[in-house]
Amino acid sequence: MSTQRPEPETETQSTETDADAVAESSRDRRLDEKRQRAEERERKRIEEAERAEADAERYHLKVFRYDPEVEGKQEPRFDDFHVPYETGMTVLDALIYARDEFDASLTFRHSCRQAICGSDALFINGRQRLGCQTQLSDLDRPVRIEPLPHQEVVKDLVVDMEHFYDQMESVEPYFQTTDRPDGELEEQRQSRENREKIKTSTRCIWCGACMSSCNIAAGDNEYLGPAAINKAYRFAMDEREGEDMKQRRLEIIEQEHGVWRCQTQFSCTEVCPKDIPLTEHIQELKREAVKSNLKFW
Repeated sequence: MSTQRPEPETETQSTETDADAVAESSRDRRLDEKRQRAEERERKRIEEAERAEADAERYHLKVFRYDPEVEGKQEPRFDDFHVPYETGMTVLDALIYARDEFDASLTFRHSCRQAICGSDALFINGRQRLGCQTQLSDLDRPVRIEPLPHQEVVKDLVVDMEHFYDQMESVEPYFQTTDRPDGELEEQRQSRENREKIKTSTRCIWCGACMSSCNIAAGDNEYLGPAAINKAYRFAMDEREGEDMKQRRLEIIEQEHGVWRCQTQFSCTEVCPKDIPLTEHIQELKREAVKSNLKFW
């Protein structure tokens, strides 16, 4: 019995096998390129989305700039800053970031950052506010930041507060009395009711926001202004000073440029960062001034 030997592969069969391998390799290569293109498109899409999200979380600040001592900066202008936002960020935080990261010459006042010192009062989006108390998230964009109106600008966001301080000092904003307790070690007592009456007036932080908002103060440089009159109220209504000292304080504030210049516009009350009813206090002092001049026979 003879064994039949297999016939050797022909040249045609070998060629077909090679062609199939080439075709499969080419198909795999095309699929791989297609997958790479899809991955690249997805990567770009993610990058664009992340970039758009990052841009959305940057707050656009338009900040007033002016420097009378530097040539080229003597003409007032607005500079643009794009500040990355973080939850809880205030206008003061944004200004500090802009100064530290973008322009070290940006000038503004700040101190306690807790709405107590009153040094960072600014004109933010058309309203007097404390920078440290104002949340960026509460403001429309772009956030426009300017120095307090009706004040002489020293540099950028810093205004000259000398006149404001002079007006405050003119009402003698300190405790004075001629009524001393009988005992040498006896303290000067104040009733609970009287303390409640003057409590809100003691919250003034001398920020100048109310003075800046007052149209009367803008047109009358001698007007005492709401802050000074409120300070006079704080002591005039304090029962520990006595009637004689109260009369003296009323004489100070009922002058021509005192309480009678107030036109009850309530602008000072609206912008006060400590919610002091300034207009109400001014009106009460008017009533006290009238009563002090009444004579009974």
